Amino acid sequence: MYLASLTISNFRRIKSATIDFVPGLNVIVGPNNIGKTAVVDALRALLAGTDDPYPRFSIDDVHLPNGGTATGDIIFDYIFKDLSLDDEADFLHGLRTDGAGNAEVLLRVTYGDADKSGRLRSRKVCGDHHDIAMTSTMLDNLRSVYLQPLRDAELGLRPSRTSQLSRLLHLLSDDAGKEEIAKKLADLDKDIKALKAIIETQEAITGRHKSMLGDQLAQMLAVELSGSDFTKLASRLSLLVDSFEIERNGLGYNNLIFMAVVLSELAKNADSAYRSLIVEEPEAHLHPQLQAVLLRYLSDIKVAAGERPVQVFVTSHSPNFASIADLNAVECLIETETGVEVFHPRSVSFGKGKKEKLKRYLDVTRAELFFARRVIFVEGAAELMMIGLLAKRMSYDLRDHGVSLISVEGLNFDSFMPLFGETAIKIPVAVITDADPFIVDAEGRSQPHYPSATENITISSNTVSMKKREDTFVKVYHGQKTFEYDYAFHENNRMAMLAALKELHPQIGADLETEVASKADDQEKAEALFTGMFERPKGKTNVQKGAFAQALAAQIEDNNLEIEIPNYIRDAVMHACKA
Repeated sequence: MYLASLTISNFRRIKSATIDFVPGLNVIVGPNNIGKTAVVDALRALLAGTDDPYPRFSIDDVHLPNGGTATGDIIFDYIFKDLSLDDEADFLHGLRTDGAGNAEVLLRVTYGDADKSGRLRSRKVCGDHHDIAMTSTMLDNLRSVYLQPLRDAELGLRPSRTSQLSRLLHLLSDDAGKEEIAKKLADLDKDIKALKAIIETQEAITGRHKSMLGDQLAQMLAVELSGSDFTKLASRLSLLVDSFEIERNGLGYNNLIFMAVVLSELAKNADSAYRSLIVEEPEAHLHPQLQAVLLRYLSDIKVAAGERPVQVFVTSHSPNFASIADLNAVECLIETETGVEVFHPRSVSFGKGKKEKLKRYLDVTRAELFFARRVIFVEGAAELMMIGLLAKRMSYDLRDHGVSLISVEGLNFDSFMPLFGETAIKIPVAVITDADPFIVDAEGRSQPHYPSATENITISSNTVSMKKREDTFVKVYHGQKTFEYDYAFHENNRMAMLAALKELHPQIGADLETEVASKADDQEKAEALFTGMFERPKGKTNVQKGAFAQALAAQIEDNNLEIEIPNYIRDAVMHACKA
């Protein structure tokens, strides 16, 4: 069985939200202070107890509406699916059928009735009517381990009766194995006690002890192995790493070792109906490469013979995790005008091949979109370098407004746009793209067009299809042709562009400066400058847009040049930064 959904009501920042989970790995992502720890605590309200106590909540944890008063109970509802016949028997009182007629288990934990100190009392019930208390057998069948963010893995690996290593050894040892170990320990103890150094040590201690207390009060002392039975051995075993004590190993690697021990113990635990591992912010002690190694392993844990599946919950605000995780395993917490909501990327309907393309494009930089509060998408390096600068000239600092500026490296907007909008992630999104206008010649063929600043244009089919996806949150902005062409409509901008060009390519810059000056109006000047840089005759190298944008940005900033901002850029920035 696995936890299929968790509904959180009236808890901290979350008024009401349902998170749907999948078997295996679930990666819960979102920006800081969005409610990821609230989700973890909601999971622990049912799944804790073995290694750490159930969380305690107070009236301060009750959801506080804007301008309102915190009232009512905190409620967590858990639905488990894919039950075996044994699972159905163990959770009989919580059984019900879903819409397809399959058996599922509904469990509920509520917190209410605050005592004088403000602490809320918990109540664990099950079934549709929430009137039957969960039994201790039910709770014992829910085995889970929680790894907190700033965890001390070294402490968890130290020898003790309740250590994960001790538990794993107990799970993997039958009665015959335990007896064999105990016999080996007894034989070893006998051999050690016969050694001259041990005998002399014991005689020295017992002699001094008897002379101190006398024959009547002295106790019988023996120098021997400490704990020569199986249980005591299990509590004293420790791990060596490359022949060194675990304390001398790095914190990040110790965390991975500890997870390996925990997962082994969970998978081998045949006594529990359900097993889970809750890991909060695994990136806290791991560099990006090890984050990738861990996530790939958690994404594809193989269930070996004699093992049971383990459901894993990971919360993270690391783009590394979001970029590597399968989209089907990701649950996004987002903040909207009405509060915190949950978005599941796997629920999005993508066009053919677009979801696969998105997976390929979700590198670390673009995975920032899962943590963004606002987004501006651009086509490439030129806009990536210039939009932030232009926004500052409008008195908008994109970072101060929580705007993530993301390049899709071409016209791949259709892979990203389905993630946003009224039915997906409800945040302001501005898409800045080229219009790529065209005209049809006498033979019916489409030809590139260089329009004036006010001309009504026929935009490309790709831009048309993107405009159709607009809604309240997602808006598409384009100029008359491309960024560089529209930017070149203004005299001040052309001066900056020519200065940057002469720095990169002195001869091209000088030639274009003369040609531009010979043109009659802004449209002709913009066309001459654009084509002279990016549409040069065959056999001549075009100016690289990324390098040019970098030089242009440097010219504007270093010399504090006066510039004009194209209207469509201005509108896009204002949409993304709006309150």
